[in-house]
Amino acid sequence: MAVKIRLQRHGKKGKPFFHIVSADVRAKRDGKFIEKLGTYNPNTNPATILLDVDRALYWLQNGAEPTDTARAILSYKGVLYRNHLAKGVAKGAFTQETADARFEQWIAEKANQVQAKKDGLSTASQKEASERMAREKEVSDKRAAEIAAANAPVAEEVVVEEEATAVEEAPVAEEATAVEEAPVAEEVPAVEEAPVAEEAPAVEEATVAEEAPAVEDAPVAEEAPAAEEGSEEEKEA
Repeated sequence: MAVKIRLQRHGKKGKPFFHIVSADVRAKRDGKFIEKLGTYNPNTNPATILLDVDRALYWLQNGAEPTDTARAILSYKGVLYRNHLAKGVAKGAFTQETADARFEQWIAEKANQVQAKKDGLSTASQKEASERMAREKEVSDKRAAEIAAANAPVAEEVVVEEEATAVEEAPVAEEATAVEEAPVAEEVPAVEEAPVAEEAPAVEEATVAEEAPAVEDAPVAEEAPAAEEGSEEEKEA
């Protein structure tokens, strides 16, 4: 039975998560597998890899063929280098202690490289953030300057209009005060000197003089014939 070391896809859409497995070459990619060797998460930077190095080395030494991606992961975690050292020990090129020392040294160097990459990513991220903030501040300052420049003429026009209105309203207020004060001083005596009190008696006297004769004449004219008729009757009697 041919065995392959490959990846099985898991995770949700847009955020894949892989299992590193040893499986029969006839099985489907996400089907049955023989043994799970670790996990691979490409969503982080650098990628997060958890791998059982001893079991991966076991399958590699027993003829399992890794896929291209699985080979890159095995190389990154030192499985291929450890397999190379194991072959040197089997040939008698060096002892197992020497092989272990070399592998430990390689692990330390790899850890330093990974840490340097993390530090570089952190520095780059901070630099990018500072540059982005500087660009945003520049755009904000430019926009504020444009708004201030656009509002400056409007403010000047409002001040000029207010001054002109104040200048126009000042004479109007003075004229209105002069007009209101002058007629009051002249009209008050005129109203008091009007000949209303003198004319009223003249009208009443004229009416009485005209009406008095009419009242007195009317009875005289009516009573005269009555007196005459009475005298005639007395004569006849």
